[in-house]
Amino acid sequence: MDTSTPVRILTVCTGNICRSPVAERLLQAGLDQAVPGGFQVSSAGTRALVGEPMQPLSAEIVRTFGGDPEGFAARQLTPKILRGVDLVLTMTSGHRGEVLQLDASLLKRTFTIREFARMLDVLDHRADSQRAGRQPAAVVPSQDAGPDADGGLAANAALWRGLPARAAGVRHLSLPADSSDNDIVDPYRRAPEVYREMEDQLAPAIVSILRHARLNSPVHGGAAR
Repeated sequence: MDTSTPVRILTVCTGNICRSPVAERLLQAGLDQAVPGGFQVSSAGTRALVGEPMQPLSAEIVRTFGGDPEGFAARQLTPKILRGVDLVLTMTSGHRGEVLQLDASLLKRTFTIREFARMLDVLDHRADSQRAGRQPAAVVPSQDAGPDADGGLAANAALWRGLPARAAGVRHLSLPADSSDNDIVDPYRRAPEVYREMEDQLAPAIVSILRHARLNSPVHGGAAR
């Protein structure tokens, strides 16, 4: 397992101009804060409007949450793009199926973003419960506060490359009441209200993923669990 490179995350939707770009830019911004240099987030579309910029209302959402929508150009999902990806987060179950048609080897590393976030919530709740039953350990200040202190980036890479298997292990504890709750609504060519619905569905999932990264950051002293 190569721990020398950033963890590669790919977000996927249809046109790659509304949903997956928002997920890409907000995940990258938040992960850069949690583990600087630890992640590389990109996106693609199953039927991409290649070369098109992010939709204006999607760009507005990115800015609202502190991300940068500039310089984005949609690209078509291909087997080459999927090669070497550590985690694929799709906007719907249908997109997940299309990813696996291109590369079946990604079966255990591909989730809808909402289901993956629920799995991380379960893992974090479990870890919180375990910690609550233990005496707090003494904190010893690190002598090296650099961004890769004690191999922090390598430890982070190892943690996240093992995370899909750990997340899948609690899938049965994170099933939604309705299977449609795994999906993010497509707002393309629809009213602004649908973009707000997309935001309401996507933002909590992104927050859960970023929270997990922050709590488990070896770079900033988080405890890997």
